[in-house]
Amino acid sequence: MNNNYQATIGLEIHAQLKTGSKMFCACPNDPEETKPNVNICPTCTGHPGTLPVINYEAVHQLLRIGRALNGELADFTEFDRKHYFYPDIPKGYQISQDKYPLVLNARLKGVDIGRIHLEEDTARSVHNKGKESLVDFNRSGLPLMELVTRPVIKSGREAADFARELRLLLRYLGAGEADMEKGQMRVEANLSVSADENLGTKVEIKNLNSFKAVEKAVAYEIERHSRMLDQGEEIKQQTLGWNEQKQETVAQRMKEESNDYRYFPEPDLPPMKLSEVEEFSDEQLLASLPELPWQRRDRYLSWGIKEQTVEVLVSELMLGGFFDQVLKELDRPSEENKKVILSANYITSDLVGLMEEGGKEVPISAGNFADLIDMIYQEKLSSRGGKDVLAKMLEKDRGPEEIARQEGLLQSSDQGELQKLAVEVIKENPDPVKEYRAGKENSLKFLIGQAMKKSGGSANPQKMQELLKEELDK
Repeated sequence: MNNNYQATIGLEIHAQLKTGSKMFCACPNDPEETKPNVNICPTCTGHPGTLPVINYEAVHQLLRIGRALNGELADFTEFDRKHYFYPDIPKGYQISQDKYPLVLNARLKGVDIGRIHLEEDTARSVHNKGKESLVDFNRSGLPLMELVTRPVIKSGREAADFARELRLLLRYLGAGEADMEKGQMRVEANLSVSADENLGTKVEIKNLNSFKAVEKAVAYEIERHSRMLDQGEEIKQQTLGWNEQKQETVAQRMKEESNDYRYFPEPDLPPMKLSEVEEFSDEQLLASLPELPWQRRDRYLSWGIKEQTVEVLVSELMLGGFFDQVLKELDRPSEENKKVILSANYITSDLVGLMEEGGKEVPISAGNFADLIDMIYQEKLSSRGGKDVLAKMLEKDRGPEEIARQEGLLQSSDQGELQKLAVEVIKENPDPVKEYRAGKENSLKFLIGQAMKKSGGSANPQKMQELLKEELDK
């Protein structure tokens, strides 16, 4: 982007919440259901005369999100009717929240959040190759969180990073899976570009369904606006979509200045006084929170684990949970963290590389993995040997020492045996010995290789190198 311009971006993010039933009826909340129109009832399909009932589990989940983000939690709240007409809105209005959202003024990853409120999801339209459009009401009425940031984001990367951290938070809290490919989390970006502190003409990019799409679509629009401003062209206020194939935004419709949703309080639902519900108290909400993503990140970084490795452990809950189990099993000296770092590296590189893609749990016990790390740390196994033993452990979860013995991978560090081996190798290879003593350092590598070969790979290469140098320098 031209340095003469600055972008201003605000995000609106919808995420389905994980509850047993829908927001205002007893139908199952099952976003994985593939058969259309099976999780429905007269209430979530908008039949006249039906009455909604508030799902307190969904309210609890949203309040936990607000508490995790240090937001201001409402005491009084109510639901409102938000009127607009579309085939996937069966009642002609959506039950949402207008003046009294559950959460105000929160913050995540340095981004100010204006409000977080609760509403019901719409049904899903299925377009049949342009011939007809069908409506699946399974999604209609699912509990939906809407989070609105303040317009303080400055780049596509920052927008995508915020959305990633929000997904992590939802998963850590067990509040939702937020799988963007399945439509469980949807991102919309409101963006303007200007040459001064005043906001430029705003456009809205709708239904971004991946983090890459968020980053690329925002970056594309910033560049487009900057180019148009350079050329003196008028930027029109409009709603846009993102074309993944062409990697460009496409105009969907012109954007009015405001939408008249004709909000008014939902007459069929009573207002809520949250302080009257014991489980909504601040003490109980705080007690319900697990270690949060940024807390786990700080904990791992404090142990000297590389930032890239930390991000894998924090973002992959299964791996992070397994790592914490391993730490409990490790016989770890308190004065150093070498085993911690070794464990983190083996989990995020070797273990991940060997595991079947899509596995829901690590197929070996934390105790056996900790024993493997101990063996590598104590140099009973070489780094290469450790990888080979780990591969065998994944085939069948057995103790690493048993596997190492069967495969002949145990590494010898016996001083007497290795010294004897060094003397033999020096006697059997006079020419490389002469070359080394003449200053050719690479000859030492050859001699180490011969020693490893002679030992059947069981000699500790570091010890072997030390002993060979001692003998050669005599």
